[in-house]
Amino acid sequence: MAALARLRARLPALREEYFRRNRCVDEDRKIKYKAAVKIQSWFRGCRVRAYLRHLNKMVICIQKRWRGYQSRRYFRKIVKTAYFIMKMNFYNEMAVRIQKRWRGYYVRKYIHNYYALKKYLEAVSVNNEIVRNELQEYAEMNENERRKKDQEKKEKEKKYQARKMHYLLSTEQIAGIYNSPFRKSPDPMELLLRQSKPLSHRQQQVKSPFTDELYDWPTCKRPPTFHAGEPLPPIGRQKPQGPFRDTAEVLRQRYKPLEPTLRVATSIDSPLGKARAEMKREEWRNHIHDNEFLPFSSYHKNEKYDPSIHRSGKYGQETYGIKHFREVQPNKWVTGKDFQTVSPSIVLFEKFGKTYSRCGQIV
Repeated sequence: MAALARLRARLPALREEYFRRNRCVDEDRKIKYKAAVKIQSWFRGCRVRAYLRHLNKMVICIQKRWRGYQSRRYFRKIVKTAYFIMKMNFYNEMAVRIQKRWRGYYVRKYIHNYYALKKYLEAVSVNNEIVRNELQEYAEMNENERRKKDQEKKEKEKKYQARKMHYLLSTEQIAGIYNSPFRKSPDPMELLLRQSKPLSHRQQQVKSPFTDELYDWPTCKRPPTFHAGEPLPPIGRQKPQGPFRDTAEVLRQRYKPLEPTLRVATSIDSPLGKARAEMKREEWRNHIHDNEFLPFSSYHKNEKYDPSIHRSGKYGQETYGIKHFREVQPNKWVTGKDFQTVSPSIVLFEKFGKTYSRCGQIV
């Protein structure tokens, strides 16, 4: 019994010793396994790398042979092409030389004959010189004619001015403006005034009132009409000497047609005036309904309030409707919410801010 008691006392120690030795054996086995795996992996890696190096060398050798063969074949092809191109260039150069010699000979002999061309150019130069001289003479003739016409026009204008200003001619008593006593000889204008005659206006030819009627009388196209009175013949008196205007110009100014202004030409009831009056009436009529009232809508919520006539004075706004019962004091408000009424609210005002108005805007 004593031995059994000692064994029981040593049983936990034996159990711990057993487990410790088993753990040591397991750890030793794991270490040896890891070492064996590492050695195997290193050896296999060395063997695979050596095999890959061998394969790489073989691949490089094969690629080198194949690329060399491809390069040699490509080089032979390039050499063959270059030789063919060089030979064709040589042949083309020889053909060009032959064609050049032949075409030069043919053109010089049959197309561009030097002596015939020389003779032709000489004839063309002579003809050009003749044409140039003729054109020069024609241009000079035109210039002389133009100058002559301008001179004649100026002389005619000067003679007309002399006839028009014949009243400036010197008399025995009074010297003219062109015959100054301080000059040795009279002015050329004075001599021209002495040679010219005073300007006399032509009498207007009066057309016979029976010309058209007599012309249409044999054909019987229209009945003859006779004028009640004939115009009086003009008074055959000479024009007084002096700076007077031409008679035709005075008559044109006298019988000039009436050119009324826009105000005179436009009637009182013109379409433009009617349109303006209608536009004013339309503006006055639409001005009343500019601020359209939208029920159950906040469209005019942020608009500025227009003061009424009763509380606006000459020197500013009055306190009527503001100080007495329209003044707002937020600091005296008990709460920020609306007051809860005991009686039920109206159904119409419960929809305020939650529905849409008739105009389609959110209330």
